[in-house]
Amino acid sequence: MMVQTEYTPNPDTLKFLPGKKVSTIGPVEFLKDDQSSRKVPLAKKILSFKGIKMVFFGEDFITVKKESHLNWNDLKHSIISEINDYYLQGKNYVLNEKLDKNSNFEGSTDTINKINDVLNTKIRPAVAKDGGDIVFKSFNDGVVKVELKGSCSGCPSSIMTLKQGVQNLLCHYIPEVKKVEAV
Repeated sequence: MMVQTEYTPNPDTLKFLPGKKVSTIGPVEFLKDDQSSRKVPLAKKILSFKGIKMVFFGEDFITVKKESHLNWNDLKHSIISEINDYYLQGKNYVLNEKLDKNSNFEGSTDTINKINDVLNTKIRPAVAKDGGDIVFKSFNDGVVKVELKGSCSGCPSSIMTLKQGVQNLLCHYIPEVKKVEAV
């Protein structure tokens, strides 16, 4: 198995491409002190490396965030080794629990459904190419609040992406949207 890597716009994150399915339940992020990472063996292993702050599992990629003073050349090969070992044990996915993805949006208004549709079809695929994700949080008085995850969290260019990309698209497709903010 050959795990490839891609640099992202965030110099502190690196995207790992195992060439296999990673998550069948949607994107999931684990931070260094996140207790739930203990239930996911690969997350636990990667987060145990000194200087690793976050691991993010997308559909077919893994994004890892390091402390800014560290060098990827010192970390990359150990992470690749853990990913290889995980899949060589015969596992097909890292995350495969069935979740009801729509449970957060019960009672959604038409506008919220439109926002989620634009996020899911036009924005999320582009953000995933850079090793991240964008999650809808709320809509109130014309303001959409989203959370940036994975590589996008703390990325130097995330404000520009949010304003010039996300906000422009949402305002174009949904007239009720006036502004987009990150939480």
